[in-house]
Amino acid sequence: MNEKVLDVVNLSKSYGKKEVFDKLCFEIYAGEIFGFIGPNGVGKSTLINIICGLTPPTYGQVFINGFSVQSEFKQAAKYLGAVVENGNLYPYMTGMQNLQYYAGLVKGVKKFDIDKIVKMVGLTNCINNKVKTYSYGMRQRLCLAQALLNQPKLLVLDEPTNGLDANGIIELRQILKVLAKKYNMGILISSHILSEVEQTCDTVAIFDKGAILEMRTLNESAMNSKDKYIQILVDYPNYAAKILSLQFGVKTEIVNDTVIIPYMPDYLPQLIEGLKSRDVRVLNTQVVTKSLEDFYLNTINKQQSNGNSSNY
Repeated sequence: MNEKVLDVVNLSKSYGKKEVFDKLCFEIYAGEIFGFIGPNGVGKSTLINIICGLTPPTYGQVFINGFSVQSEFKQAAKYLGAVVENGNLYPYMTGMQNLQYYAGLVKGVKKFDIDKIVKMVGLTNCINNKVKTYSYGMRQRLCLAQALLNQPKLLVLDEPTNGLDANGIIELRQILKVLAKKYNMGILISSHILSEVEQTCDTVAIFDKGAILEMRTLNESAMNSKDKYIQILVDYPNYAAKILSLQFGVKTEIVNDTVIIPYMPDYLPQLIEGLKSRDVRVLNTQVVTKSLEDFYLNTINKQQSNGNSSNY
């Protein structure tokens, strides 16, 4: 198993009597892209600030590469790179001058290292232009380059796709996957854009009302049966659903002309034969993986049914 680069242990934060979150626990491993999703205003940015040592927790600990952010910040910070809000850039300096300035604060960064990072984030053609001439997307890339100067074990990004156009979002996604898989970096992304999290992350946590409601792997090979279902297209869906329910004890749902049943591939041939023997024409069967949107809505609906209202 890859090494643990982030360990959040019983983390709590309150402002006076207002509790932001309580006894939060999760881990991120090297090579993993971990996404936090949830509505605005539920504490995602507060959590990011605590992880980065910008805000103290009320209780609990954050460990980066085994070092406590609260009691060993200098050691922990050596392994941390972060882009929080808009980053800190000097607009009247060039992109290269910005990076050289920040590289001077980090031991052992050579010109070769800076050039390699500039190429990785796609700024080679404009790195010697003044930052005040940069588009928002270019500034985001420069902030990312700055965060990579110390070759961190953990990269933290707060709403990284905000303000990016479609091309910028796609390119950022590709960069993050290279950082995770090629450089074995653990990456934490805080976002409320489900589609981007689904296409980028390996693991996702739904965060609302001060707690992680559910966690899910987005790695297809690691998903379990709860993440999938089977669609059966038939000519008489109501009749077919009745057969599957009454005779085989299968939970069914009808959407248009399709009968939806739980994921049970080993049992499927028997169900199909049972339908055919009763003159139901089976036109097609398909295994479908639930989308992150499905997972999110199911989680929020479950929370509401348990008596906890959501901001959504």
